[in-house]
Amino acid sequence: MFNFSIYYLRFFNILISLLCFLNILYSYYFDLYLNVDSYFYTLLFSIIPLLSFFFFKKKEIKISIYIKIITVILGYILLPSFIALPYYFSIYNITFLNAYFEAVSGFTSTGFTVFDNIRHLDQSLILWRSSSQWLGGLYFLFSIILLIDIFDDNLKKTLTNFLAFNSEEIFKQSLKIFIFYSLLTVIIFIILNIFNFRSFISLNLSMTLIASGGFLPFNNLDLVLNTQTKIIVFSFLMLLSFVSLFFLYNLLKYKKRGIKFIQEDIYLIIYLTIIIFGLFLLTDKNINFSIIFLSIASSVSNIGISLKNSPEYLSFIFLILIIIGGSFFSTSSGLRLIKIVSLFKFSINEIISNAKPKNVFINKLWFSEKNMDKSDFYKYFLSVLIFIISLVILSSIITMSELSLENSFKLSILTLTNTVNSHMTELNGLDFEELSYFTKYFLILFMIIGRVELLSFLIIFKKFFLKN
Repeated sequence: MFNFSIYYLRFFNILISLLCFLNILYSYYFDLYLNVDSYFYTLLFSIIPLLSFFFFKKKEIKISIYIKIITVILGYILLPSFIALPYYFSIYNITFLNAYFEAVSGFTSTGFTVFDNIRHLDQSLILWRSSSQWLGGLYFLFSIILLIDIFDDNLKKTLTNFLAFNSEEIFKQSLKIFIFYSLLTVIIFIILNIFNFRSFISLNLSMTLIASGGFLPFNNLDLVLNTQTKIIVFSFLMLLSFVSLFFLYNLLKYKKRGIKFIQEDIYLIIYLTIIIFGLFLLTDKNINFSIIFLSIASSVSNIGISLKNSPEYLSFIFLILIIIGGSFFSTSSGLRLIKIVSLFKFSINEIISNAKPKNVFINKLWFSEKNMDKSDFYKYFLSVLIFIISLVILSSIITMSELSLENSFKLSILTLTNTVNSHMTELNGLDFEELSYFTKYFLILFMIIGRVELLSFLIIFKKFFLKN
């Protein structure tokens, strides 16, 4: 286990070291010397785990799913400790807990921040915040591949024809993810530049959008999205993290690969279309619908950012969209639409079959070639149940921080779905720096729980605490 964890996590330490080096170059090129020492310290600390190359060699051994889960969780705990160093060593004099809170928030693509005024931050630190989200989004996608055996076969079959992933197949799929993830980041950057976003802002936003993150390089989104065209373009770019990472690729290969490879994305597009037309018909026609469209795109992709004049009376609907989330193989979070649709159909079939026992009902989704096993539905049900239990526990804890019950409940939803607080959820004024240490510890814990598939924790619990 120890060798495998080091082998997996040191790759991301290499990326952290590389990002430190790029920030040092950026700081010197633009004469930003205020925090350049902090990146040198971080570079030195992040290089230390890389010394394991000389002591721990890769071994071809079969790794159990328990070791994989523990390794992924360790990554969410250990890697942010390196990401926190530039915050801690910066000139802004913040405690290590606040620095670690900011790092976990970025790495889990949540977006909660202890910084009150982003405009006063050094540009290199703003870039570090955005790159931490980008790295976290990549880690999340890699971890899905690593833990793919605990998910249903439909997801696995969209990636490979193998029954199980060996190390060679994991490397192949991970390389594909890295290429597509990086390519989409570049595409977003180019599109933003075409529509007259400043290059520095475009660079930061491209890393934020592809990772479903909530960190922004400015305080007020309204100042940047100052035209109707920019609002619409920005909204569509957010939807890239709503659908599957491979959606555009699978769409181009549709005739060769078949409809099963875009099955979930078809559901998502139908779902999004219904939401858009439903709100278009029901909302006040005096409100510019592009503002509502941006909030819809931000909610379903679990990014969470919004404009100031996002209608408050729709905040409950936006929270529901946040809970549901986007595609399974994307950087968004939430419970996932495919789970909810599958559970709904399974429940209806069970009710009808009890009423009409002579009839046979098939639990088969549209656009799918395979009947879903009951084990898949049990997994989905457990995921929903664990989410509800986690929501109740975290809400109860947050109410001790002098927040109202309503705000505690909203913040719990955002934490478990890794979505930033904003005007559309009426939590834009929340000051995370002023929260107690006790509350911050639990927010950190549940941000990690929200990012790791909740079923993973149940598997670990069953392995170590429910032994026969």
